[in-house]
Amino acid sequence: MEEKGKVDLFAEKRERMVKEQLIRRGIHDKRVLDAMRKVPRHLFVPPEMVDEAYNDYPLPIGQGQTISQPYIVALMTEALELKGDEKTLEIGTGSGYQTAILAELCKEVYTIERILSLLNRAKEVLRKLGYKNIFFRAGDGTLGWPENKPYDAIIVTAAAPKIPQPLLDQLADNGRLVIPVGDRFSQELIKVTKKSKDELIKENLGGCRFVSLIGIHGWKE
Repeated sequence: MEEKGKVDLFAEKRERMVKEQLIRRGIHDKRVLDAMRKVPRHLFVPPEMVDEAYNDYPLPIGQGQTISQPYIVALMTEALELKGDEKTLEIGTGSGYQTAILAELCKEVYTIERILSLLNRAKEVLRKLGYKNIFFRAGDGTLGWPENKPYDAIIVTAAAPKIPQPLLDQLADNGRLVIPVGDRFSQELIKVTKKSKDELIKENLGGCRFVSLIGIHGWKE
């Protein structure tokens, strides 16, 4: 158990993060802001980086991967328009921080990670925090998780050269998909709303930079 002073310190840091990094930049969904206030981001970063956990930038978590900047987590989450009863697919578990935010906001989270060491660490942290609505899989996220389709929301936390077709196929009608698309060095954050199999509405949420999405429908290693 963390010391009370420590807990209070991190709560203050989360509140400052929400006010200075999120609200000031236009994040307004109250449920998203409350989730960002609640989830202990410092538990998802390497021990030597705990003091940097709430700063306004991404951090390395090993294996060439990162935990995204808090604002990007909030922006992508808000774009999913979660109300509480959704089934959500996450491609790229990574640290598990985005997974925890999603678990606060929807009914079920199905999360896929290709790097087993990261998946196991994220699973351990998330289980210690008491989440019961997260389901884990190791493998190629570009293939999605077809056994549990359709998904009301899909979030991809790595950059793809194009939107993987299996993910579009597994998205429910009126579902939302958020994914960084571009080359390996810079991307645009794209939101797709699937009105029907033949009607996709795409919205550009702005420039970003993510690690590469590796897989059959992504980049080669």
